[in-house]
Amino acid sequence: MLGGMLALIRYSVPGAQAEEFTGQARTIMRTFAAQDGYRGGHIGRSVDEPELWALVSEWEGAGFYRRALSAARMDMYPLMTLMINEPSAFEIVPGDPEG
Repeated sequence: MLGGMLALIRYSVPGAQAEEFTGQARTIMRTFAAQDGYRGGHIGRSVDEPELWALVSEWEGAGFYRRALSAARMDMYPLMTLMINEPSAFEIVPGDPEG
């Protein structure tokens, strides 16, 4: 898969909200997976800071990701107060890192 982009949305989730967060995060990822241009994704939790979570997804391009955000906005709304406000879209740099 050449080109494309990665999306990384980070959240700061108090321990008492972790179960509720993971349920809502799964809903968001299902919505993403149903969108055009979606390549795959994961929900992750920091091994060093357990309150830090991430939704990571890969897309054919930024336009696909932006449209998916629009489609998922109602799913994402309950988690907005936990979201870390930072850029989330990253261009994939083509090429073999070893060569």
